[in-house]
Order: sequence, then structure tokens, then C-alpha cells
Amino acid sequence: MLVFDHVGVTTTVRQPNENWVEQSRVWVTNPHDHPDRVEFLRYEPDSTVPDIIKQNPHVAFKVEALEPYLEGVEIVIPPFTVGDFLEVVFVRKHGLIFEYMHYLKEGWFDA
Repeated sequence: MLVFDHVGVTTTVRQPNENWVEQSRVWVTNPHDHPDRVEFLRYEPDSTVPDIIKQNPHVAFKVEALEPYLEGVEIVIPPFTVGDFLEVVFVRKHGLIFEYMHYLKEGWFDA
């Protein structure tokens, strides 16, 4: 199963209803609340996220498991868990950044 989830775009402007991701030191919006499925990411100056992620948009897909999407690609950010609801990995393939998302439960942060 590979289902489109969102497009992620870096911003320096505070957005309404941002959520904090401690692991990557970034503020994110819920793309499910955006009519065009856009997630805005606003990085703190001390974020350790690689510049290739910060400087490029990414396309995200919901998957049943991350492992099948790790072979034959460059792993830019290894798999990690966000809150108690999501496992993600960022990879580069075809010159693009992809985020694969395995939802552990429905919802977005406290929603």
C-alpha cells in the first residue's frame, strides 16, 4: 500500500496550529487540515535536520511498513517515531526527497 499523504514545504513564517517535533527540532502543521495537503515545516536554528531536507520540498506517502521502502535508496533521515502515533523515514531517490509514514494509530499529535 502506497497512499499519497502530503507535500512538505519549508517556511520561516509561523503558521497557525503548529506542532513541535522534538527529535528534529521543527514546527510542523497538520497537512490533513490543508485543502491541498501541504505541510509547512519551520526549523529551529539548532535543528540537526540535513540541509537537503530543509532546502527542498518532500512528498510523503502513507505505507503499511517502512522496511520495504528502505532498499535501493539513500536514507537521509533514518526511521524515527513521532509522538506515539507515527513512524517516518526520509529518503532520496530519483533526485527527490520522499517521506514514508507508517501510522501507529489514527490522528495527528493530540488530535
